Amino acid sequence: MSKKSSSVILKEKIRNSKKFSILYLTFKKKLDNLKKKVFLIAVSGGPDSLALTALAKLYSYENKCKIYFALVNHNLRKKSSTEALSVQKLLKKHGISLVILNNNIQIKRNIQSKAREIRYNLLSSYCKKKRAKIIITAHNLEDQVETFFIRLSRGSGLHGLSSMKEIYKINKNINLVRPLLSFKKKELIELSRKIFGKFYKDPANKNTKFLRTRIRGLKKHLEKSGVKYNQIFNSIQNLASSRDTLDLYFDKIYLDTVIKRKNRIIIKINSFKKLNSEMKMRVFEKSFKDLTRSYYSPRSKKIINLVDKVESSKNTKFTLAGCLVFKEKNQVILTREIKN
Repeated sequence: MSKKSSSVILKEKIRNSKKFSILYLTFKKKLDNLKKKVFLIAVSGGPDSLALTALAKLYSYENKCKIYFALVNHNLRKKSSTEALSVQKLLKKHGISLVILNNNIQIKRNIQSKAREIRYNLLSSYCKKKRAKIIITAHNLEDQVETFFIRLSRGSGLHGLSSMKEIYKINKNINLVRPLLSFKKKELIELSRKIFGKFYKDPANKNTKFLRTRIRGLKKHLEKSGVKYNQIFNSIQNLASSRDTLDLYFDKIYLDTVIKRKNRIIIKINSFKKLNSEMKMRVFEKSFKDLTRSYYSPRSKKIINLVDKVESSKNTKFTLAGCLVFKEKNQVILTREIKN
């Protein structure tokens, strides 16, 4: 089967269905607004990512742009390599070339967060190789609501409760884009089955030692009680709108409060003390991300404790997220922790 004929078949399956056609047009509009011609699709083999793969394949066919598909094999399970090859074989049958990026770093603690960081590092490196500046993931409405509950349980402020941004800057060259955030998982499963006939389930999604898995199990109980995911999603959208408004002011606040030096960040205490609690948290969150070049800052509870220590102690020194934080006179200094 030639690539052209597989693309035509894919187009017919999506375009001939009113439901799938609406999904595609929504997806197309979001990618059109990016005004880019090279993209990288993050594939896992699950129904969400396979639905994304189908939509992206059709978009590349109709818009003559270059789209790459990559799967990160974290090597966390014995069968992960075999499963990755199975996904690669499945996509090949539909004229889609999938590259497998293998992780060789052993993960022992904080498995989900460490795996996420490694995943984006590998995807970013592949983007650089292919001169792509956009990574697209299949995060959907249910993922967004689950993230809201996770952050709610950790005491997050407005910024955290706004959940995932549709467009998030990973570094100065690459953006992470989530065009399916308003899509229901049920819709994506249906599309995935229609196009590929099957998909692969990650056993980790049933492992209740992970908070996200436990929260996922609450959905039926919440909806039976009248708490609908659509309603929660709408509230998240409202919070995100407020967050975006505050972001316009925060950039100036950060510049007025922080001095950036090579391998260190200095926070001016006098300026810092004038801020409200939300802005204080965000100053530290951004400082950690800028210093460590990480996608995520330490959890909200740890940031709140840090703010309390800084405001209550005279001269103190402590570590957090691989950084040394110490207070001297009228400033707080953050540097990378040097390990022997």
